Amino acid sequence: MVYPSFYRVIPISLALPMIFLEVGVTLPPPEDIPEEVLRTEIVTEGRSPMNGEPLSAAEYAQIQEKLGKSPYPPEIDSKLQNLIFLLKIRKMLKTFVPIPIIP
Repeated sequence: MVYPSFYRVIPISLALPMIFLEVGVTLPPPEDIPEEVLRTEIVTEGRSPMNGEPLSAAEYAQIQEKLGKSPYPPEIDSKLQNLIFLLKIRKMLKTFVPIPIIP
């Protein structure tokens, strides 16, 4: 059976744009910095978590230290502590007892 030339032209016309698209996608733009170089850069500046202004590395470290340290341990209400304890027990019981536990 002889196919008309129309059926031979369509696959070729669909394949040609794909060849040209692959050439443009393979390489990043020349001005793009490689990720390996970016990973080795030492960050010497930061932004304040309070107002977003630029800070030096020393100022950023001081602020992080102040925010991280608290003279008092976090306080949790006794009812909430009891509820958390009961939820942990319930979770443990669910592993051993396959029937649903009514809350």
